[in-house]
Formats: sequence, structure tokens, C-alpha cells
Amino acid sequence: MNRRHSMPFGAEIQTDGRVRFRLWAPALERLTLALENPAEERLLDMEPQAGGWFELTSAAAHVGSRYRFVLPDGKRVPDPAARFNPEDVHGPSEVIDPMAFCWEDADWHGRPWQEAVIYELHVGAFSSSGTFDGVRERLDHLATLGVTALELMPVTDFPGKCNWGYDGVLPFAPDSRYGRPDALKRLVQAAHRHGLMVLLDVVYNHFGPEGNYLQAYAPAFFTHRHTTPWGAAINFDGKHSRAVRRFFIDNALYWLEEFNLDGLRLDAVHAIYDDSQPDILTELAEAVHTGPGRTRPRHLVLENDHNAARYLAREAQRPRWYAAQWNDDCHHTLHTLLTGESQGYYADYTQRSTQLLARCLSEGFAFQGEPSPYRDDAPRGEPSAGLPSSAFVNFLQNHDQIGNRAFGERITRLAPPRAVRAAHALLLLAPAPPLLFMGEEWDSQAPFPFFCDFGPELAGAVRSGRRREFAHFPEFSAPGARERIPDPNDPATFALARLDWSALTRPLHARALAFHRELLALRQQAIVPRLPARTRRSEQLTEHALYIEWQLTDGTSLGLLANLGQADVALADTPVGELLYASETGIEACLRRSELPGWSVVWLLAPAGA
Repeated sequence: MNRRHSMPFGAEIQTDGRVRFRLWAPALERLTLALENPAEERLLDMEPQAGGWFELTSAAAHVGSRYRFVLPDGKRVPDPAARFNPEDVHGPSEVIDPMAFCWEDADWHGRPWQEAVIYELHVGAFSSSGTFDGVRERLDHLATLGVTALELMPVTDFPGKCNWGYDGVLPFAPDSRYGRPDALKRLVQAAHRHGLMVLLDVVYNHFGPEGNYLQAYAPAFFTHRHTTPWGAAINFDGKHSRAVRRFFIDNALYWLEEFNLDGLRLDAVHAIYDDSQPDILTELAEAVHTGPGRTRPRHLVLENDHNAARYLAREAQRPRWYAAQWNDDCHHTLHTLLTGESQGYYADYTQRSTQLLARCLSEGFAFQGEPSPYRDDAPRGEPSAGLPSSAFVNFLQNHDQIGNRAFGERITRLAPPRAVRAAHALLLLAPAPPLLFMGEEWDSQAPFPFFCDFGPELAGAVRSGRRREFAHFPEFSAPGARERIPDPNDPATFALARLDWSALTRPLHARALAFHRELLALRQQAIVPRLPARTRRSEQLTEHALYIEWQLTDGTSLGLLANLGQADVALADTPVGELLYASETGIEACLRRSELPGWSVVWLLAPAGA
């Protein structure tokens, strides 16, 4: 079986073997194609067409040809829709034939979203090789762990040797450091053989600061009517925006069709500005569901600080547009309870942490239109109580919540082990799909700092900017203290982020892995077959204790009793139900005494009508 997404731009192999090249360059009157073959270079004039397009079909090019576009001033630029750029973002693009890869996973029909247990990883830091093949070699570990979906941080071509991936500039090209496109396809195919979905992070809110040549020939790609933290916004709603929208919609379809991915996670969509109707998020989702989503499940997930619940709407219990959103509210409340931190955005969650956590677990968002003190009391969010638990991805750690700290510390460095254990027992058995960040399953204490590899023009600015970010924190108020923050461009910073798989030989980490495996096996056995769940009751019992009850599809009640504080608490009533799981030994005796120990979580199952 072969798979290909036919694109209206880029380099496309034709049925007669010729190659069609097409670029949107509305700022230019002429454009040249440079075929940069080692033995002989050829310069070919491209034909101008309506709407700012240039096109050329040539028999001089073939699979493997290296090419760039030559602007009137002589500058050479790569193809923004290149399928591969073997010499990094400033070098030539390569003609790729997607039909050359033979897929052998025709029996893969995806998995329903309610089965999702997500494992987020960075390809470059996950294995010693830092490649797609390195991830593929660890699929047995992930399958036996009990996760059902890999989520790859962005893999599109970025400048330099390493990057988180959110500074990519060639959205269709897997970064050559990770391997050729076929290596990613082999990873996806192998994951499917292990019963694992593969999701990919994509960035549609900006391009990275190095290697983005669009301004030189297509400045209409951007607009100054809106601004983002990265400068001018992408033009989704102004003049010439049709070509821009098509670029990103085709990008989504390309990853799903040509790489047979099971879904996409759209990064920071609150930084996407679009006043048109339908907006780009709606149009993109509808293109996915009427396209590759017709034949098997394709799951779309959002990161959205606006908590815009409307994108998560359901029709006949199926997502109309997006399956879920990363629930930062749930993370922030848990993090505040576990660590006591109150700086930055955590300030919004310090006063009513347990109440807000109960709201997250039972209704989705903590902020559903209430004013956010951190945001100068601006209203934040939309009502989400009517949405199912499956619409919210909950987590204790992810790349942002670790790496956006000055030193990239994991929660295991910030909170007591018993508290971390309780939080995992809470999240991994709750109805909402949980997410683990790589290494979290064995309680890795290795940091995941912010790292990149920009050229000398940007390296200093990134280093200084990173240290300025933390100037308002008391512990970094002195310039000397900020100098201790790792330089993102130092190779040693990236080295810190690499997982140390030898940690699994140590008893502490082996016990943590067994704990996570036990929880996820119990989830798949006792909870997933009974999903979806509907909240029946949510109650804050004490300052740090809560009780939530969900009704499952077979009428069973799933009860959560949690004490996320250090002190034991007395219970007014003894909860009803059979003990499904307790995070600490001896809890049954405590419950008979109507007591709940500190940092403990209890899960109960009660038959219908109990």
C-alpha cells in the first residue's frame, strides 16, 4: 500500500516521471528554479501564473534532485513545502517520492479516543541516537507500560542541531537530524503494530526566527493587524489569506494522509488570530473530518489558553471539531497543591486549589468565564460542564510545565514522593485521558531545560531573553543569579535533557515503573470499557480533601476520594463501593474509622443503584 497527499505547491512527481515545482511568491515578478545537482547545476525560469503563483514542470528533475528557488536579487531559498531538507533550513530541498514507501499496516483502524493514554516525547532527547529509529527501538517499553498513543513534539525542520521543535520553519519536512521521511513512516508503522496511535505536535501560530524566508517573496503570509509574542501574526483573515489558509490545511492533511498519523495536537492556538467565519481552526477540523477522518478515527487536540469550550462541542457523542484540549487548569491546581508555589500563573490557583481541582475533574476547566487575577482580572474561558471528561487531557508534567522553569526541574525535584504518587494515582485512573511526559513513568529526576541551536546572530539574544524572563522572580532578581540559568544554545543544556535509560536498573525507578504499569493496566481493565463517564457529584470535603463520583455506561459508579494535603482528615461519611485502588497500604482500615491519611487517593466502584 502506498500513501500520498497531493499538494498544490512544492515539488510533486508526475505520472510521466517529470517533477512539477510550484511556489506562491506574490511579491515577485519573476522567479528561477535552481537544480543543484552535484555534477551540473541548471537554472530554469518558472512561469508566472494568476494569484502570485509560479510553476514549472521539468524532466531535468527527478527523485533525489536538490533544488532551491532563486529570487531576483540572487538570494536562494528552500521550498517552504519541501518534504525534506537534508542540509538544514538554509540548504537546498530534495525531491521526495512518497509513493516509494510501501505501507504494511492496512489492518490498522485506529483507536477510539476514550482509550487514549498519551506519552509525550521529544525525538532528539528520548534515545541515545536522538532519531526516529531510536524511538522505534523503545516501542516495546511503551506498549508494556500501558500507553496507547505517542505524541511527538514537533519534528519539522528547525535550524541547527537541536531544538524543542516549536521554532520550525519548514512545516512539511521532518528534520534531518531525526532521519529521512521514510524513517518517520517506519516509526508510525511499527507503533501501529504495537497497538499504539501516533499524534504529532504542529505549530500554526508562527514560524521560527531563523530560516524563515517567506518575508522575502510572500510578505502577505503575515499581517500587522494582529501581533503575537513572536512578532507579526500569520495572515489567516486578510487579503491573500486564502493561499495561507490552504498552506496550513494541506499541512494537516499531509501529516495525516502521507504519514498515516492518528492525530495532531495544535500548539498555542490562542496565538492564532482570525476574525473570519469559519475561522481557520473550524475550517481545518472540518477538512480533516471530511477527508482522512472519514475512514478511521483522526483525533485533533488543542492547546488553548483561552479555554474556548466551543471548539470541543459534541454531536451524537462525537467531537464536532476537536477531540480534546490540554487542561492547563488541572495541572496548575495539582502543581500548586503539591509544591505550594504561587508565582506567575500559579497565583490564580492558590486560594481555592482543592475546589478548583474538583471543578477540573468534574467539569473540565477551572476558569469558565471568571476573571483571572494573573491576567489583570480579564475574563477567561467558556462554560465546559456540559462536555464529557474525554474532552480534557490532564497531566502532572509536560514539556512546557517542566521546560519553562529556569532549570527545567521535574515534579520529582519539587514535591515529596508520596505527594507525586498520589497525584499519579489520581490522574491515571480518572475518566479524562491522561498524559505522561517521557521518563515520568519511572520518576525520572533528569531536567528538561529549554534548548536550541541558533546561529551567532540569534544565540546571544536568546540567552539574554531567557534570563530576562525570570528577572521578576525574587530568586533571580540579582543579575548574578540569572547567570546560573542554563544557556539554551550550550550543547551541555541539550545533553541534560536526554533520557538516561540506565536509570531503570535502579530499584527506586524500577518500582516507579511497576507502579505506573499497575495503574494503567487497571485503567484499561476496569475503567476504559465503561467510558464515557458522566459526573454525578463533586464535593470539597476539607481544605485539601475532595470526593467526586461519576456514573459509567454500565450504571456503575466510580468514586474518587483524595486527600492532597499532609495531615490526615476525618470523614463525615464512609464512602460506598468496592475498593478498586488505594495509593497507600492500610487505607481500608482507615476508611472503617472514617479517616483518610495525608497524600492518599482511593478509587471505589459501586454497582448501579448503590
